[in-house]
Amino acid sequence: MNPKVDDFLNKAKKWQDELKQLRILIHGCQLTEELKWGVPCYTYQNNNVVLIHGFKEYCAMLFTKGALLKDKNGILVQQTENVQAGRQIRFTNLKEIIENEAILKSYILEAIEIEKAGLKVEFNKNNEMQFPEEFQKKLNENHALKTAFDTLTPGRKRAYLLHFSQPKQSKTREARVEKWVPQILNEKGMND
Repeated sequence: MNPKVDDFLNKAKKWQDELKQLRILIHGCQLTEELKWGVPCYTYQNNNVVLIHGFKEYCAMLFTKGALLKDKNGILVQQTENVQAGRQIRFTNLKEIIENEAILKSYILEAIEIEKAGLKVEFNKNNEMQFPEEFQKKLNENHALKTAFDTLTPGRKRAYLLHFSQPKQSKTREARVEKWVPQILNEKGMND
């Protein structure tokens, strides 16, 4: 057991019992325990297999290649339509975890077999990025902004376009675009 994960679990304000139970279950599957992205991550030969983490309304096991799992019990959840590889199993109480330990372990073991086999998720290469009208208008008006945006990596472009597209109201989309124009002009991504 990794002491960094001990600290993480001891400091957890919510889902502490559930996360500890998931940890025990995963430890029975001979994976290496690490703390990555601020959450417990379990690896097989340095490849990420499953993470455990808590959210406001649930805690979850996240399989990094969950899209390849058979999901014979129909319990995997795709977090958003943009997530291609990862899948979650969500829990709202400790009883759900305890009652389904055998099923959960079978999913973990299947995920390990996927790693052993070297299987990869085939990602959709969506080259057709949708530009929200408000951002397209701004690009048309500001040549420097268009040039700066064009120099960004595909991932950075995609992050901006997804962020700008999310709001339902045009006014909110416009506000988001305005907020991020200086960052784009500096040729930086949202997290740079």
